[in-house]
Amino acid sequence: MQSTVKQRYEQLYPFLNELQRRLFVATEALAYGRGGIAFIERELGVSHKVIQQGIRELEHPEQIDKDRIRKPGGGRKRTVDTDPTLLQDLQALIDPVTRGEPDSPLRWTSKSTLKLAAALQEMGHATSAQMVMKLLHELGYSLQANRKTDEGSRHEDRDAQFQHIHDHVQRFQSEGQPVISVDTKKKELVGDFKNGGVEWQPKGSPENVRVHDFQIPELGKVNPYGVYDLTANAGWVSVGTDHDTAAFAVESIRRWWNTMGQQTYPNATKLMITADGGGSNGSRVRLWKTELQNLSNETGLSISVSHFPPGTSKWNKIEHRLFSCITQNWRGKPLSSHEVIVNLIASTTTTTGLKVQASLDTSIYPKGIKVTDAQLSEVKLEKDSFHGEWNYTISPQNR
Repeated sequence: MQSTVKQRYEQLYPFLNELQRRLFVATEALAYGRGGIAFIERELGVSHKVIQQGIRELEHPEQIDKDRIRKPGGGRKRTVDTDPTLLQDLQALIDPVTRGEPDSPLRWTSKSTLKLAAALQEMGHATSAQMVMKLLHELGYSLQANRKTDEGSRHEDRDAQFQHIHDHVQRFQSEGQPVISVDTKKKELVGDFKNGGVEWQPKGSPENVRVHDFQIPELGKVNPYGVYDLTANAGWVSVGTDHDTAAFAVESIRRWWNTMGQQTYPNATKLMITADGGGSNGSRVRLWKTELQNLSNETGLSISVSHFPPGTSKWNKIEHRLFSCITQNWRGKPLSSHEVIVNLIASTTTTTGLKVQASLDTSIYPKGIKVTDAQLSEVKLEKDSFHGEWNYTISPQNR
C-alpha cells in the first residue's frame, strides 16, 4: 500500500497545483483511516499541517480561495534549493566513513534528527529536525535496527559438514534409529521480572512486574537444556538450577532417553546427536565425551555425534523447532517460579504437532572438572574420516 500511494503521488505531482496536491494527500489520509495523517506525512514527506489544511478544504470547499492558488514556481524556495551543500553535508554526517569524513562530529554518537540538525546548524546551515527528517526520507533513508548476518570467518568445509550431517540424519532415520538435536537455551532469571512480548489482559490491567532485573538470590537463574527429536517432532527440556556443564547436558539426554526416547525407539541400537561446536556440548569438551561414554555404557547405544561448524549454531534444528516455540508460548508471562517455567515449557505445542515434556533438575553440577589424558584415552571413540574432530562415534566399552 505504501509504494502504491507514493507511486500515485509521484506520477500526478507534476500535473497538480498547490491546492490539488493538498486535496490529494488529504483524500489519501482520510482513506487510510486512523493514523492516516501520520502515515501520509511519513510516506510522502508532506507536513501534517498541509494535510490537515487539505482535510479542512475537503470538508468546507466553499472556503477555498482559488485566487490565492500559488502559481508554478511561486512561493518560498526550499532550503535545499538555496543551500547547495546541505544534502552533501547531511549524508556525510549519516555515513562519515563511506563519505570520506572520518572526523565527522557525529562519528561516535547516535544520529537522531535533533543531533543531525544541531550539527548542520553548527556548520552554517539553516535547518531543523523536521526538515532533516523530510530530507532523509527523500534520500531514501529510514530508521534501521542492527541485523545479525555476519557469522564471522567462514570455514572452508562448512557446507560439506552440513551435507555430512544431512546424509547421516537421513541414514539414521531410514533405519528407524533416533536422531536428536541438543543445545542449552538462554539462561533465564526466575521471579516476577518483565518477559518480552504481550498477551491479552483486561484493558488497563497489565501484570505488574519488578522495575529492575536484579537476581533474586533464593530463586536465581535456570539453564533450560533441550533435546529435540527430529523424527518424532517431540522435545524434552531439563530446567537446571545449577551450572550448565557437560555433565548436566548428558544428564538431560539421559532423562530424555529414559522418559521419551526408549519408548519411542524400543529397538534402537544407536543414537545420533547434532550439537553446536561450543558450550557444554562442545566438540573440544573432554567431559562431554567421558559423560557420553557413561551414557553409552548404560544404554547399550552407540552414540554418533556431529557438531555444527563454528558460527553456524542457528542452523541447529532445536533452535527453530523447539526453543523459538517455547519463547512464543511464554511471551509476556513473568517466569515467576520454577514450577511456572516447567509448566510453560511443557504446555508448548504447535500446529505441526510438536509435543514437549519438561522437568526440574536441582542436582549440583560443579564447574572446572578436569578430565585427564588417561581418562580420555579410555573413551571408546572412533573418529570419522571427514573432520573427526566434528564427527565421531562413542560405543559401549563392554562390546
